[in-house]
Amino acid sequence: MNATDYESVVIAVLTYQRPDELKLIVPRLLEQAASVPVEATVLVIDNSPEGNARGIVEEFDAWNLHFANEVQPGISAGRNRALAESADVDLLVFIDDDELPSKEWLRALLVQYGSCGAAAVVGPVVADFSHEPSPWIVDGEVFTRRNFASGTRQDAAATSNLLLDLRQIRAMGLSFDERFGLSGGSDTLFTRQLVERGGSIIWCHEAIVVEPVPVGRLTREWVLRRSFRSGNSWSRVSLVLASSSGGRFKTRIDLSTHGGARLLGGASRFLLGLLLRNVKHRAKGLQTTARGAGMISGACGYVYSEYRRKTG
Repeated sequence: MNATDYESVVIAVLTYQRPDELKLIVPRLLEQAASVPVEATVLVIDNSPEGNARGIVEEFDAWNLHFANEVQPGISAGRNRALAESADVDLLVFIDDDELPSKEWLRALLVQYGSCGAAAVVGPVVADFSHEPSPWIVDGEVFTRRNFASGTRQDAAATSNLLLDLRQIRAMGLSFDERFGLSGGSDTLFTRQLVERGGSIIWCHEAIVVEPVPVGRLTREWVLRRSFRSGNSWSRVSLVLASSSGGRFKTRIDLSTHGGARLLGGASRFLLGLLLRNVKHRAKGLQTTARGAGMISGACGYVYSEYRRKTG
């Protein structure tokens, strides 16, 4: 069997207390599954202790729609449950529960995979605003993500729009590191390890998913927290990838140096924006400053748990 020969595909969507979003995405994923000429199933993994999403899944009464309740908190546990539930499957495709696939999304991922046999294929996520964002959000290009020509190799990827060849993943012995379950970053670590172990990640420009952006994310506070978390998790991932105590020490120094440069450069750009009354400089300067601070904190061992759950 060639690397690009496959007989089964699972589309996995992890969810946590988002019933309205789940009701929107499930029928679209079932349509995607029916649009390809292989056995394709949809797997909903509920990461809440109560497993409330089961009722929503059962309402669809579809033979190729399955449910799993992963009670261990954290997105890493949910992702690993998707791997476990797909133990006999050839290809696994991840999509977030607050996204919506474009019409040819799954077919495009499969066509790209069939042309290259990569260990992973990743596609773009396009923001869709429910409310008009402020100039600070627009000029700061907060939700503007990089795009590439199809076939471009990537060094890392998120699981928000990602196909995995599980036969290659199993051969590499990869899973998602549960130390990153409440902080984010386990997908970055997973895909960087994939590349380190000889796998390839290929971009598919045509495999678009749309992410509706709620008004709660259109604030400076949310953006700066996300920038800080991004820097923090990047440093922590880099430290895990360091292969020795000496390597980790050097990595801490490098991360602190680069984080400090970002912090100072971002602050300078913010001040320039104040002087010039330039919104773009102010927004990008603050984002860079927050990411730099996050990198330094991660290099020093601090764990910022963005997805920590409230208790009591």
